[in-house]
Amino acid sequence: MTEPGSRPGRERELASLYATARALTALGDVEDVLGSVVRHAHDLIGTDFTYLSLLGDDGTLSITASEGTISAAFRSARIPPHTGLGGKVVDSRAAHWVEHYFEGGHLRHDPEFDAVVDSEGLVALLGVPLLVRDRVIGALFAAHRSRRRFRTDEIALLSAFADHAAIALDNARLYEQSRGALAELRDAYRTIEEQMAVMQRAQAVHEALTGVVLAGGGPAVVAGELAGQLGGRVEILDSGGAVLARGGTGEDPGDDTVIAGVVEQARRTGRAVTAPGPDGRRHSAATIRAGDSLLGTVVWSQDQEPSAVDVRSLELASHVVGLLILKDNAVADAAERFSGELLTELIVAGPQVSATQRTRARSRGVDLDALDVVVVASADGVSAAGLARHLHPIARQEAGLAGEHLGRAVLIAPAADAGAFARTVHQRLRAATGLPVTVVGERVAGHDWARAVSRATGCTAVARHLGARDLGTTTDRFALYALAFDADRRDELDRFLADTIGPLLDYDARRSTDLVATLDAYFGNDGNLRRTAGALRVHLNTLLKRLDRVAGVLGHDWRAADDLALRLAVRLESLRRLVVVPSTGLPSRADETHL
Repeated sequence: MTEPGSRPGRERELASLYATARALTALGDVEDVLGSVVRHAHDLIGTDFTYLSLLGDDGTLSITASEGTISAAFRSARIPPHTGLGGKVVDSRAAHWVEHYFEGGHLRHDPEFDAVVDSEGLVALLGVPLLVRDRVIGALFAAHRSRRRFRTDEIALLSAFADHAAIALDNARLYEQSRGALAELRDAYRTIEEQMAVMQRAQAVHEALTGVVLAGGGPAVVAGELAGQLGGRVEILDSGGAVLARGGTGEDPGDDTVIAGVVEQARRTGRAVTAPGPDGRRHSAATIRAGDSLLGTVVWSQDQEPSAVDVRSLELASHVVGLLILKDNAVADAAERFSGELLTELIVAGPQVSATQRTRARSRGVDLDALDVVVVASADGVSAAGLARHLHPIARQEAGLAGEHLGRAVLIAPAADAGAFARTVHQRLRAATGLPVTVVGERVAGHDWARAVSRATGCTAVARHLGARDLGTTTDRFALYALAFDADRRDELDRFLADTIGPLLDYDARRSTDLVATLDAYFGNDGNLRRTAGALRVHLNTLLKRLDRVAGVLGHDWRAADDLALRLAVRLESLRRLVVVPSTGLPSRADETHL
């Protein structure tokens, strides 16, 4: 299969979609329509052979159309109910695949069909259901004669073609019923003509939208074309309800509650839904799907009650937009992978930047010499990969790079004010996740992204340990604790701790005691003996003995002297245990249980 997102692959897939769409609306012979669907699916998916099976009244699957098969026995094979991968697809109403058909221990096998499969050389198999009004009528399969795994984009594309095949069957069935009614009742002639007019206009709208897509138009152009065909105002929403594109010259619908209800009902039922607003306007919604995946919704608002042709046009438009979104998502995924890979390369290999890296960055509109701020983000309940996905739109907008590095979500971008940029990133992540997010920025000097990431990552762990879990700031705010998270000052930290609490650290190591932890609890409770004893879960007398032992080990009465240096040393030792910076200069993952 051509790499998803590439120009030749996109043109090939869209051309196949156009041909399939024409077969869908042509109302030709059922076998011709199914044969066309299978041929185009086979060409687009790129497997060794593709076939379509229909479900009989007895639950048996019969192969009715195929492309790429060899044996006549396979083309006429019948699969008993609940048998093989086809039975699993029908029973579960969902896509399934096996890397090797005969090694799929979870499948129920039929000896006769297994013999046909063996003679055909079928090994890897992907199947998706054909659904008409929530009823399974068959399944579409793509097969290989060698072992392989099927990618998510292949499953989504085959599911989209299965949707076309199901619609083709349904349209053909409706047409045949209308033709039979015409032969029986002369009075039904006008009704048949009206149905034909509906389908012809729906076909015209569908072909117009398909032509827009083939010409390279995006969601905004499709929304504009659909609004021009139907009138009113059209909005294309993503899976989360955000507006991807608008078309039409009408006023803003304004009926947010009504529209939200129509969208929810359309998503729940899988059908186009219409409801009136308080101002009399009609709002219609049709979901955009690829198999079981919800990609978004098309919303149409206008003054009149929509006709059957309008509803049909809206439904067909959602299929066109669905494949367009699939292609756009594939391109976006490829761009995000590139951004993350280049970000990791720069952090690991910097500050030296190769000519190849500069060329790759320029091809994406990124100037490596301008990337002077690093931002590290962390949040409870959201993975680093999840936060990185929210950072990618910011990276594209700011001509930067984003990705996951050593378990942290990282963004590198140009910014005049590192603090203001960190606060902006924090606000956007906060809005996207709905959760508290810690964002720490660091200025980059001389392309040394590794040092900036190390400092920002270490400072993030320190900030969260100190209770700052919802802020956007820079490492400067925590300069007092820089000894704990700055790899370049590790020797300085070691000397300060050795001079201040070195005897206590040695004593704890030799005797397996907790004198440093006792001081940490004591200072943390502002010297209150009872609260400290409670925090340590020891008797008050035990605490007093430990504090006296601290004085004995240190060789002076620390309670009667200025204890500022001692307090700072105990806190820095606690933070050092949390943020460990290896000799590579790159931060390790902080122990999440301490955060």
